[in-house]
Amino acid sequence: MKAFVWHILVCFALAVSAWAANTVDAEQLAKEIKASFHWFPVQKTFLLASESDTLKFAIGLPFVNTHGKSVEIKHAPEIAGSHILLDSADVVALLNTGKAQTATPASSSSPAKVSSSSVKVDAAPAATKSAKTVAPVATPKNETAGTREVKTIVIDPGHGGKDTGAQGKNSNEKDIVLAVGKLLKKELEKEGFKVKMTRDKDVFIELGERANLANQWDGDLFISLHCNAIDASPERKKQIKGYHVYVLRAPESEEDKAIARRENKVATLYGEKNAKEELSPLEWFKLEARLEKYKQNSYMFTEQMLKAFDDGKIKRQGGGVGGAGFMVLVGALMPAVLFEIGFISNPEEEAYMITTKAQEDIAKRVSKAVSMYKEAVHNYRETLGR
Repeated sequence: MKAFVWHILVCFALAVSAWAANTVDAEQLAKEIKASFHWFPVQKTFLLASESDTLKFAIGLPFVNTHGKSVEIKHAPEIAGSHILLDSADVVALLNTGKAQTATPASSSSPAKVSSSSVKVDAAPAATKSAKTVAPVATPKNETAGTREVKTIVIDPGHGGKDTGAQGKNSNEKDIVLAVGKLLKKELEKEGFKVKMTRDKDVFIELGERANLANQWDGDLFISLHCNAIDASPERKKQIKGYHVYVLRAPESEEDKAIARRENKVATLYGEKNAKEELSPLEWFKLEARLEKYKQNSYMFTEQMLKAFDDGKIKRQGGGVGGAGFMVLVGALMPAVLFEIGFISNPEEEAYMITTKAQEDIAKRVSKAVSMYKEAVHNYRETLGR
């Protein structure tokens, strides 16, 4: 009933407002209908968040995300001066459609822009309530990854086989991350986790297949291990160093775009089906609805990673957290991160990362972050009575 009344008020507000013919000011609309308005200037997207739904729009794209689905609209939102304009017919059509919807609200009614220098997440997204009566026999999990207890961890040592990854003076990326991955598996198993690896030897696996494996294993967290690198002068290589944790989101800097292109290049280099080095704005927009289920928990895990590595030998690069279109993360239906352990192009960090001591330390710190993340999810579930 509340949603129905809300939509009546919207239609009335549209009828009596003195906006320009055939267009609606998005921010003014939010005020009229008592919804919250959120503008993301980097991605050029905005939200209208109400109790019944969160509508997400992108400037220049004739689509809207509503109730977790991407819906085509007749006219793309546009910017006119300091105003964001929506076509009034599109708004009315969306609201009329919304009357028949019974979907649950989005996981957050007041999302905040997450910068690469600060990640603060107070809680995991809301979970779908499971049935109270459970059969004594084994049944499929009825909660999605990110909302249930954290049990299965998928480790993805990047590259492998014919794909060496980035090359340092004395090592290859594929070998460092495989060594760390194996040690991480042992550490996590000590803590009681079920652990799967996309590769445990020097073999080549396509980017898309890595996410498929993680989904088949019904993972609760996907960690893709990599080493960073830059193509620059010897002096510049000595200056650029540090670890970075990436989540799947539209990149906020040219640097993040470049790193994603480098990691994605293997897919195009070896002729992987549907391979691409960069996602288009439309592809990002369509992907957002699916990512909404997992991104808050991905941010939560990155926060634990920062804590675990705070006193490590390899320091953060910048804020330590970034986002870009890493194809290895696109298909993973679970919270997921790509961890650039350090710069293999930096002589000092390469010399450290190839040692057993360093690899053991890195594995223990990632394991610690996973355990802290598991505890945070568990505590949140307890507050919900699960």
